[in-house]
Amino acid sequence: MWELLKKGNKSSGISALGNVGIAIVKWIAAVISGSGSMLATAIHSTADALNQGMVYFGSALAEKEPTKRFPTGFNRVVNLFVLLAVIIISIMAYETIHTGWEIIKHPQEAKNFWLNVIILVISITVDGYVLIKVMKEIVEGSDDDTSEQGFIKTVLQNVKYSAPPTRLVFYEDIVATLGAFVALVAVVIAHYTGNFIVDGIGTILIGVLLIGIAIKIGYENTIGLVGVSAPKKVKDRVAKIILDHSKVVDIHKLRVLQEGRQYHVEGYIELEKGMSLADADDIKFEVVDLLLEDKDIDDATIGVIESDDQQSYKLNEENEGE
Repeated sequence: MWELLKKGNKSSGISALGNVGIAIVKWIAAVISGSGSMLATAIHSTADALNQGMVYFGSALAEKEPTKRFPTGFNRVVNLFVLLAVIIISIMAYETIHTGWEIIKHPQEAKNFWLNVIILVISITVDGYVLIKVMKEIVEGSDDDTSEQGFIKTVLQNVKYSAPPTRLVFYEDIVATLGAFVALVAVVIAHYTGNFIVDGIGTILIGVLLIGIAIKIGYENTIGLVGVSAPKKVKDRVAKIILDHSKVVDIHKLRVLQEGRQYHVEGYIELEKGMSLADADDIKFEVVDLLLEDKDIDDATIGVIESDDQQSYKLNEENEGE
């Protein structure tokens, strides 16, 4: 178990630990001050800590080696854990919106203004730090050069290729940072204007942000749990590995299935004519070995068929129906 835990998604593990500390401090501040916005962001941090803790254990379990009963491994388990996290996010979103509505109906002044401000600033700093680390992880995993298109653009273009736990942490920390900022603005406005309804409005806005992230993450992981084709960029990367072999002349059929944060490759390749069956078999295994050298490819099944002298697969084009 300890060996599996060490393989768990680092982003979700670090984020879970950080949110535990933030949530404890926020709950204390919310009880002392009575601020609805502080309560909402405390609920949010609690949900984040629980979600990302679950996802961390799910990502670790996904690293378990295949067994006779489960020959394809446990990669999709992480999608299931993320979906459980989405349920928790949805419940927390409802409670947050309900709390905000009650504050609007019965507004009251929050106490300990400076305590709220200090804690929310700390929250923004911590969540922002975790968000930056996750963004760096996404860029490192993409192998793209940020000097050409910039750091932020590289992150936005490659987040869909990252592991499900990393995507969850990325989206949740965006909402967490933005939610803490919204709470800070609401607390400040309510304090200096005396319009305490703003506290309730800020609370509702945080709840709406939670709903948005639940829908986004829920959709992505539902299709991931069912089994979804890998993005075009990944499929072309796999095709290039295959076509770079000197004896491979074409790819007759290629399917790259995303399972958790790994990819499963199935395909038929065409080789140069005039080869013996033994030579063709050796080349097939060479291609499989080349594919498995890629850190993101978990399994590859390749077949060999006779060349039809027609180029079926072309890189950087839409290979529909393959």
